[in-house]
Amino acid sequence: MASTDERPFPPGDYPVVVVGSGPGGLQTSYCLSRLGVEHAVLSADEEPGGMFRLYPIFQRLLSWSKPDAPAERGARAYEWFDHNSLLAEEAEHQALVPEFMDRTFMVPSRPEMEQGLAAFANRVPVSVRYSCRWEATRRDDDGRLVLTTSDGEYRCRAAVFAVGVTTPWKSPIPGIEQVPHYVECGDPPEYQGRRVFVVGKRNSAFEIADGLLPWARQVILGSPRPVQTTVIALSTVRVRYLQPYEDYGLGGGTFALDLAVERIERRGERWGVVGQGTTRPGPIDLEVDDVFAATGFSAPLLDLPALGVRTVAQGRIPALTPFWESAPGSGIYFAGNATQGAAGLRKHGVGASSAAVHGFRYNARVMAAHLAANHLGVRAPRERVERDRLVPYLLDEVSSAPELWAQKSYLARTVSEDGETEILPLAGWLDDPGGRSTAVAVEMNAAGEIYPAVYVANGGGVREILLPPHELNDFRGADYERELRAVL
Repeated sequence: MASTDERPFPPGDYPVVVVGSGPGGLQTSYCLSRLGVEHAVLSADEEPGGMFRLYPIFQRLLSWSKPDAPAERGARAYEWFDHNSLLAEEAEHQALVPEFMDRTFMVPSRPEMEQGLAAFANRVPVSVRYSCRWEATRRDDDGRLVLTTSDGEYRCRAAVFAVGVTTPWKSPIPGIEQVPHYVECGDPPEYQGRRVFVVGKRNSAFEIADGLLPWARQVILGSPRPVQTTVIALSTVRVRYLQPYEDYGLGGGTFALDLAVERIERRGERWGVVGQGTTRPGPIDLEVDDVFAATGFSAPLLDLPALGVRTVAQGRIPALTPFWESAPGSGIYFAGNATQGAAGLRKHGVGASSAAVHGFRYNARVMAAHLAANHLGVRAPRERVERDRLVPYLLDEVSSAPELWAQKSYLARTVSEDGETEILPLAGWLDDPGGRSTAVAVEMNAAGEIYPAVYVANGGGVREILLPPHELNDFRGADYERELRAVL
C-alpha cells in the first residue's frame, strides 16, 4: 500500500538535521533557510512550542516584551524591548509575541508565549516532522552522523540538537529523592497556611516563592551561594526575584538562606531540612510542611556522550565551543537553552543570557552561519563599513544593538581590516582575530555598571580598552567619539 504519511522530511539523507520544535529549533531552521541550507526538522512533540507548552508552571514568564516601546515594533532596536519573539527579516514575521499579549503584565503568560511561537512556525512557515522521536545516534565510517528515530534513520553532515534543558534534575542530597521537583508543584491555594522550604535560589525557586507568597504562611529558600541582588536588580529576572526579596526585607515571612543542605528527612507529617550556613556559618535545622527541589533541569543527551559530547554543571548540560559545537569539527551542535554550555569569558562572573530566548535566538543566527561555512562550504554575505564611518558605527552598536545588549560579554560586533563586519562570539574572535581587526561588546561588572569594551588586534596581540559608563547608556556623544578614535 502507498504511504498516507504526508508529513515532511521522510527518513533519508540531508545536509543538516535539526531536532526539536521549541524556540531554539524554530529559530535555527529559519536561519538555515535564510542561508539556503537544506535541512530536516524533527520533533517528538505534536506541535511547536517546546518547553513553553508546559512551563513555567505558574504561567508567567520572567522576560519582558513591551508592546509599545521607545523603538518601533519590528525594528532591529525593538528587539531589545521584546525578549520573547523569534527573529525574522520579514516585517510580517517580527515581534509576534506582543501581538498576543493582553497587557495585564509586561511579561507574557505561558499561553501567550506558546501562541507567539506557533504563529512564527505557521506563518514563516517552518516545516517540521512532528511525532518523530529521536532515539539514538551513531557515526558512520564516512564521518556522517546517523540519527535513529521512531520513523527511521536520518543521515547528515551536521546535526543541531535543540532538545532543551527540560529533564527534571535533583542535586545529590540525601533524602531529596522523596520530595517533589519544581515541575510537581501544585496549585498555590493548596499551600495556604503552610511553611514551605525550597531547595535552590535560582529561577524556578524564586518562581515558586513568588507564586506561593499570597498563600503560604512562610517560604524559605536555601542554597549555598548568596544571590547577587545588585546584578539581579538590573537583569530580566528581577520580576520573580525581587518580589520575594521585598517580602524578605519587610519581615513578611520569606527568607533566602545561604545554606548547604546536608539531608532532608521525614518527621511524621512534616519534613526536616538539616544543613550548615555558608556566609553565616553554623548548623541549621528547619521543620517545615512542604519541601520542593528547585534544583534545575538537564539536557536529554541520550547516547551523545558516547560520540564524545562532554558535559558541565554536574553532567546536566553539554560542554560547547564558543560557536555551540560539541567539539571543533564534530558536526554536533546545540541550539536553544542548551547553548548555555558555552560559558564565554564570564568577566566579573557575569555569564551569557544563553539560557533564555532573548539570548539564544541570536546564538542560533551565528551558529547557523558557522555550521554552513565549516561543514557545507556556504559562506553568509557580510556587511561592510567604510573607514570614515567606523567610529560612529561602533558607538551606535554598543548603544543600541540588541545582540550585544542581550548577550553581554558574549557576542561582539567585529570589523576586519578591510571593513567586513559581523556578530561573533567574543571568545571565538579572541582565539583568532584574523590579523588587524576590532571588536566591541557591551559588558557589565560585578557592581552592575554597564559599559562598552573595545578589543583591538594588531597582528601581535589584543588590547582591551574599557570606555566609561553613561547614565542613559548612550555612548554616541562627542566624548566617546574622541576616545574611540584615539583607541583605533
